[in-house]
Amino acid sequence: QVQLVESGGGLVQAGGSETLSCSASGRTFSLLSMGWYRQAPGQERKFVAAISASGDNTYYADSVKGRFIISRDNAKNTVSLQMNSLKPEDTGVYYCRRDLGDIWGQGTQVTVSS
Repeated sequence: QVQLVESGGGLVQAGGSETLSCSASGRTFSLLSMGWYRQAPGQERKFVAAISASGDNTYYADSVKGRFIISRDNAKNTVSLQMNSLKPEDTGVYYCRRDLGDIWGQGTQVTVSS
């Protein structure tokens, strides 16, 4: 069974940076697109960023475009989200997702203090 495990996160000051990582089990990682989503308190889970299987194509929500960078290392079965110029509104639980099969990680909390 495929598992996604996020790491990173925590308390960060506004304007700071943080990098999240997602480690995936399974042998098909390099064939599948991956994404990051976040859920703020009292809100629905929303799309943040996605990356194609090869890593050649990336997609971002308007709210994070120019500040966040999604990347992947297919040799290590990991996908990362580098978050820069963090804002309090970036606070939430961040989830890694595998598109195929709609598989989610357990999430990791990011809190941005003003």
